[in-house]
Amino acid sequence: MSDVEMNNDEEHEFKKQKTNLQRATNVTFQSHHVSRAKRGQVLGQRGGFRGCTVWLTGLSGAGKTTISFALEEYLVSHGIPAYSLDGDNVRTGLNKNLGFTPEDREENIRRISEVAKLFADGGIVCISAFISPYSKDRENARQLHEESGLQFFECFVNTPLEICEKRDVKGLYKKARAGQIKGFTGIDSAYEPPENPDLTIKTDELSVDECVQMIVQVLEENNVVPSTTVETVRELFVPENRVEAAKREAESLPQLEINKLDLQWTQVLAEGWATPLTGFMREREYLQSQHFGCLLDIHARGVTNQSIPIVLPCQTEDKKRLEGCAAFSLWYNNKPVAILRTPEFYEHRKEERCCRQFGTNNRGHPYVKIIYESGDWLVGGDLEVLERIYWNDGLDKYRLTPTELRTTFRKLDADCVFAFQLRNPVHNGHALLMADTKRRLLERGYERPVLLLHPLGGWVKDDDVPLSVRMEQHRAILDEKVLDPASTVLAIFPSPMMYAGPTEVQWHAKARMSTGANFYIVGRDPAGMPHPDTAKDLYEATHGAKVLTMAPGMTQLEIVPFRVAAYNKRLHKMDFFDPEKKNDFEFISGTKMRTMARAGQNPPDGFMAPKAWKVMVAYYQSLSNTQ
Repeated sequence: MSDVEMNNDEEHEFKKQKTNLQRATNVTFQSHHVSRAKRGQVLGQRGGFRGCTVWLTGLSGAGKTTISFALEEYLVSHGIPAYSLDGDNVRTGLNKNLGFTPEDREENIRRISEVAKLFADGGIVCISAFISPYSKDRENARQLHEESGLQFFECFVNTPLEICEKRDVKGLYKKARAGQIKGFTGIDSAYEPPENPDLTIKTDELSVDECVQMIVQVLEENNVVPSTTVETVRELFVPENRVEAAKREAESLPQLEINKLDLQWTQVLAEGWATPLTGFMREREYLQSQHFGCLLDIHARGVTNQSIPIVLPCQTEDKKRLEGCAAFSLWYNNKPVAILRTPEFYEHRKEERCCRQFGTNNRGHPYVKIIYESGDWLVGGDLEVLERIYWNDGLDKYRLTPTELRTTFRKLDADCVFAFQLRNPVHNGHALLMADTKRRLLERGYERPVLLLHPLGGWVKDDDVPLSVRMEQHRAILDEKVLDPASTVLAIFPSPMMYAGPTEVQWHAKARMSTGANFYIVGRDPAGMPHPDTAKDLYEATHGAKVLTMAPGMTQLEIVPFRVAAYNKRLHKMDFFDPEKKNDFEFISGTKMRTMARAGQNPPDGFMAPKAWKVMVAYYQSLSNTQ
């Protein structure tokens, strides 16, 4: 982590001068006409007054600036207004006439305290990152806020001096040790650590993200930010020490048999992909999803994108049998899977659901057909899943939960994650887009961007390439290093495919947020398919990307638009399409690719990695032989 207050005056050995302060007299405080509550209604994307000050204190090099800017970015991306005041920045403007005498240090913190209070009073989370070595000055800052009814959180960035010296990016400690800088905090000037801080952060033991989450947790506990701001994944598994008791209970309860599609949605809920849902949607949540595309968390005053309903259909006879039960168990293949508590039954209005979700109720649409063939009732309730769901198909090791993916990204020391979902084989045009995204992230200052290559692993329509074939093809792409294996995580997203176009692509992006992904690559016609009757695109091909950039509840995820790639005949490789040189390009359609694969023909050099192409040839020729 970098230093917070780099002490530029110390570094350049500016002459320290005592500030002559002129005291203001004959002043009267004037009350604002706009209340804090009113300000909170219009400031930020989430209603409510959130003004407070987060005061980061610690030695030079402790990591205060790094945490401050990361916290600011995190809060703003979640719709919470925030502003970071940094030691270096303030000393180049407001406090550029101050040196580092004890008196000037005191005046420096006094001014910052007043500025922070103004920001907080304006409804902004003010993050102050200053060495602020003296306990008295920090206590005065707290008192100033509390006298005005504003919350103040002192966060001690407790990094050992030896660690700070090792970080010494600008060589300030080295100069202080050599006597070139006098009065340097921690060397020849005292630092008074907080005796009772609101939070202690040990940057030598934690990542930047973990430090940020600690502060956000404190803000949530003190009702500054809604609970949905805390980046936690809500898994719905029964605690390990209660599994056997829960299994016995499940066997004693009334039972509802579910199908494979229902089990896939149960897995999605259990692993936390649909956080903050606590189970299959009740009618209130279902209506919010259908009409608003969001879940409205009234208690936390937050908005969570949830564009598609996650519901459990049941037949009329099951409703009659189970209605009135406090709980019943869900069974699959004669085995208890979960307990559904406090169930709520409501009408499954299939035509309305399909028209809202798909823009059509044409039963030639595969998922519309599934909906019409399902039960006439929906049942929601709190879900307790007995154990991890495994499919025993040789691919379970790739079915990493959001929590496991977060752990994987931490082990890779990722400073950002960009996700790419696909339900088709990867060709070099896809790889070009992913490599280009990584390049742009590096240019923006990220040092270790990691790609989440995340094929959809639930139900797909019959003519899509099966998951096992796609995974073999993706592994071949990595084996041939078309994508960098060291910075790519290949995993399976367990959700079924619904082919709901721009409505569904919001779900695909939102679910990846639970993994901690910062960027999401969206392709042409995401979650689209041909119209069942006309064979034309059911959804306008560019609307998915456009909708994602405007979707509510996803401001923390930056959308990377898909750039059209085609085969460059002159360069003999996949390249970004240039309309001015269109004669140089050839578009190789899926139909053409399948025809070549069935015939055992090779595509043009540079279209797809040879090992990956062999996988496709084997698959399509096996289909031909079967037929």
